[in-house]
Amino acid sequence: MAAQNFDLIVIGAGPGGYVAAIRGAQLGMKVAIVEREHLGGICLNWGCIPTKAMLRSSEVFHLMHRAKEFGLKATGVDYDLDAVVKRSRSVAGQLSGGIGHLMKKNKVTVFMGAAALPAKGKVSVKGDKGIDELTAKNIVLATGARARELPGLEADGDLVWTYKHALQPKKMPKKLLVIGSGAIGIEFASFYNTLGADTTVVEVMDRVLPVEDAEISAFAKKAFVKQGMKIMEKSMVKQLDRGKGKVTAHIETGGKTEKMEFDTVISAVGIVGNVEGLGLEELGVKVDRTHVVTDEFCRTGVEGLYAIGDIAGAPWLAHKASHEGVMVADLIAGKHAHPVKPESIAGCTYCHPQVASVGYSEAKAKELGYDIKVGRFPFIGNGKAIALGEPEGMIKTVFDAKTGELLGAHMVGAEVTELIQGYVVGRQLETTEEDLMNTVFPHPTLSEMMHESVLDAYDRVIHM
Repeated sequence: MAAQNFDLIVIGAGPGGYVAAIRGAQLGMKVAIVEREHLGGICLNWGCIPTKAMLRSSEVFHLMHRAKEFGLKATGVDYDLDAVVKRSRSVAGQLSGGIGHLMKKNKVTVFMGAAALPAKGKVSVKGDKGIDELTAKNIVLATGARARELPGLEADGDLVWTYKHALQPKKMPKKLLVIGSGAIGIEFASFYNTLGADTTVVEVMDRVLPVEDAEISAFAKKAFVKQGMKIMEKSMVKQLDRGKGKVTAHIETGGKTEKMEFDTVISAVGIVGNVEGLGLEELGVKVDRTHVVTDEFCRTGVEGLYAIGDIAGAPWLAHKASHEGVMVADLIAGKHAHPVKPESIAGCTYCHPQVASVGYSEAKAKELGYDIKVGRFPFIGNGKAIALGEPEGMIKTVFDAKTGELLGAHMVGAEVTELIQGYVVGRQLETTEEDLMNTVFPHPTLSEMMHESVLDAYDRVIHM
């Protein structure tokens, strides 16, 4: 069978991949996309979306227990774990199906199967009905990543889980160990802890949420502990002894090892890129620690071959992948493309309380040599936060003292994953402190705290 020719082939139908395919089609290209498992990739099927659906259930459950605070009555409050999971899977399925519709609408040809690159400009797809040979001048790798598994801590789906097992639990953990306190680990810890699991989080770094500003991490930790979590920092799980219905974890802290017993363990110790079986080494593609090395425009060094999203390295975020997809398609079409700047991409963690940030932390700004001004404003000083019954939180802003440039913004508290975009837009537009101070924020809103934090950095705060 003769090879099928395309202008652009995208390998992987996660957020970066399907967005690259759609943008390519919008620009008049004949586009194919190859996916071996699910349209929508990990994000829609096993990551961003289903976890948020589950976390929403736990949030409502938490609020139902607080009914009396709001003058309401709710008795016999309980949950149905199977129903929570069913809703989560339904939400994921609805969105995944929507991707198929978008492919048809944009006339993108979909090939389901495992892709390999036998030569430059060629893609071989092994599917259920045989092998399809495709060619294109431009190929985009968007194969994503999977959970990292450490020797001796491998998941078995029974006692030790990855995120996939945690999204479809066969049981409700009674005593849970979460290894790793990045976004994935702390979100699952928050979900299961809220539903009643006795939860312990072990983090090898010196603080939970280690990529966040230290002050925000400390605030979040205090909230987690108040909720009943046990947080073990600068600690490492050295060994897991699996027995019948239980796991004995050997946890080392400060040179001393403690044995603790759990019935469930969730391993969230990072990710590895899906680079195997593609034939990248034979093509001369440079791979560093399971991630494809690219330049700022996602070019791999092999002409016509690009890599976007998780396979191309940090930050491992769906919105970063999507914008890289657009950028690469524009670049291929000869449009003026702007590289995606990692320091201008917001990070959001949907635990309780939520955490969000963009730009440099206070420590990083100092490390880079900036003379800085820092502003802070607490949720307790905001009328809308008090009315919502969410008075615990903080917004922190970091400015360049010489130019007024917004270097970074860091938040912890209710709905901060929605608020952060205001500062993201500010950074994109190269907003200064003067612009932000002269902006009128609506009242009563949580966003007013964004204004007050800026004012605080310049000793002009009103409500504190």
